[in-house]
Amino acid sequence: MHTQHEVVIIGAGGGGMCAAIKLREAGVTDLVMLEKAGGVGGTWWHNQYPGAECDVQSHLYSFSFEPKIDWSKPFAGQAEILSYMNHVADKYELRPLIRFNTGVAALEWQEKTSKWLVTTQSGDTIEARYVVSALGMFNEIVWPNIPGLESFKGEYFHSARWNHNVDLTGKRVGVVGIAASAIQFVPEIAPKVGKLELFQRTANWVVPKGNDPYTAEQLAAFKADPDSVLRSREEIYKTWNTLCTFNDREVLAGIERAGMERLAEVKDPETRRKLTPHHPFGCRRPLFSDVYFPVFNRDNVDLITDDIEAITETGIRTVDGQTREVDVIVYSTGFKTTKYLAALKVNGRNGQSLDEAWSDGAQAYLGITTAGFPNLFMLYGPNTNQGCILYMIEQQVGYIVRQVERANAERLAWIDVKPDVMQAFNERIQAEIRGVEVWQAECGNDYYYKSASGRFVTQWPNSMDAFRHATTQSDSAAYESEALA
Repeated sequence: MHTQHEVVIIGAGGGGMCAAIKLREAGVTDLVMLEKAGGVGGTWWHNQYPGAECDVQSHLYSFSFEPKIDWSKPFAGQAEILSYMNHVADKYELRPLIRFNTGVAALEWQEKTSKWLVTTQSGDTIEARYVVSALGMFNEIVWPNIPGLESFKGEYFHSARWNHNVDLTGKRVGVVGIAASAIQFVPEIAPKVGKLELFQRTANWVVPKGNDPYTAEQLAAFKADPDSVLRSREEIYKTWNTLCTFNDREVLAGIERAGMERLAEVKDPETRRKLTPHHPFGCRRPLFSDVYFPVFNRDNVDLITDDIEAITETGIRTVDGQTREVDVIVYSTGFKTTKYLAALKVNGRNGQSLDEAWSDGAQAYLGITTAGFPNLFMLYGPNTNQGCILYMIEQQVGYIVRQVERANAERLAWIDVKPDVMQAFNERIQAEIRGVEVWQAECGNDYYYKSASGRFVTQWPNSMDAFRHATTQSDSAAYESEALA
């Protein structure tokens, strides 16, 4: 089947839905959304492991144009966030625009027509003037490169694709990878499993979160005074606006003290030593939990820090020769956070592939558009990870809408950021990243922040205020263009 639309949006998570809402408000109504999953929500659709919740308070981790006053606790869980995403899809009547269970295989720029040819995994094609990619960072899961992975005779799965059909009650469970997801699901499964073996490669900072549910009185106050939620949002914004620039040593020192106080809850000195990070807070992705460290006081929980040598038919063998027999293995080994749109086959002007353009690592102007790929915009693209991503996405969507409005008003067939403009922008960003002291420490952070070349490709090194300022400047001179015939 071949169809045509003015705009194709790839993904129906928070970014894709925000783009659809704001484009329609701007009068762009001929659009379609392609979603590989069976529902909206993106990462909150896929990541349904026990204990999954956001690390940013929900008064901020929600759209500014669609506030919710009755979040059950400061940091909402997966089910509540997914419910909110579904509410947004319904209220703004997005479902008729979405083709569910439709993954995208390839994008190809058509020189003759100045349009993108979008090919789905089922072989259907769509011709579009503009493409907005809302794949984000957490699109492709990582399986560890461990010998014997598929030889295991028991049940195994990735935490990002949790198999709820596997009953862990009384089972011997091994968890490979102890980071952002594991610190959330481990406290949930520890009381029900028979034995829990936790395989840790690098000790992480896990600092207090403070996530007691709102009381009935607090919820009633929010309902009686909705503006109080807005004030709460503003206060939370002030904190996150600069926290993730990691440049206030006094604040960082206070966070580390709080983290060590929480770590002191682990009773066994040797276990506590193994859990103690040896890098500064912020060198790796910050982790937050009030319930993780007490897990290690349970008799049925072991922490293993020896490297894994192989997976056997019955368990996990470490380099010391010991095999720990398990019934289930959960791989909590994260995502290919540095691939972005390169997870798809993308060919731009003159047939150049995105893989070629990004041979040194993903890079884009403002994290939104890459030279050589006209009328192609990204949400949660390279170097846009900072603070609250939904806030950052709203700024990116605003920028994209303005570019589409300008191209349409000036009757331009396409716009494409100039290579020298993009290069200058990225050189400045990389220089600013080199100025963030904690990111220069040795902590094995290349799994999350860096491309294979060593280039930092995920983080925005400045405040969210600075990103808003950067994306609201008039910059038509940054683009080359061609008029409609």
